[in-house]
Amino acid sequence: MVGSEAHKARRIRENLAGILGRIAEAARRSGRLPEEVRLVAVSKYVGPEEIRLLVEAGCHVLGENRPQALWAKAAQLADLPIQWHLVGHLQRNKVARTLPLVHMIQSVDSLRLIEALQQQAAKLGRAIPVLLEVNISGEASKTGLPPQELEPLLGQLPQFANVQVQGLMTLAGLEGGPKRARRDFAALRQLRDQLRPHCPPGIRLDELSMGMSADFEAAIEEGATIVRIGAALFEGVLPT
Repeated sequence: MVGSEAHKARRIRENLAGILGRIAEAARRSGRLPEEVRLVAVSKYVGPEEIRLLVEAGCHVLGENRPQALWAKAAQLADLPIQWHLVGHLQRNKVARTLPLVHMIQSVDSLRLIEALQQQAAKLGRAIPVLLEVNISGEASKTGLPPQELEPLLGQLPQFANVQVQGLMTLAGLEGGPKRARRDFAALRQLRDQLRPHCPPGIRLDELSMGMSADFEAAIEEGATIVRIGAALFEGVLPT
């Protein structure tokens, strides 16, 4: 390994170590153990070369926004021990090809998608862990369920035995900076806490996936159990 590849490998190792340290500190500030917060490395910014270096550095849980990109990267990197998460919008016509490749889908945003996931997961003889995506900011440009639709949906979930709802996911509002982001994260945690007493047996809302490169520490302080970080992992690696 020489030249630019060695430089990339070093920077990725340094970036990963730095982010894991910041995750640990934010967890401690929120009164939790560092291992209670998991990192999903979002790889939409990079190609197979950088992903290989990230896996070699010790990060094995990766997230992709677009199903087509996930399909391609999963094929190119099939020799690596990667646990793939889909963190972006999933159309029902892409469920059959996506489901065999992923460990979790974090972006479930409709009953019709749950129905499609149930049908395909049953065919595969597996259960698929999912998070319900919530449009907590109310922005029209975002996907996700409106908060008021969550409680009625919960009551319907037991009929989908192969779809394991484990928590909620959100993106902070695009406008308003760090203060707005923190309010959105707190709002998702409060929504989760309100919904928990209404969960049918077998439905868990333990996970809160929220926070990205610019705001993951605030998300952890507000209760995140999963953070989705991309750009900060590849700082100094990609062309500016």
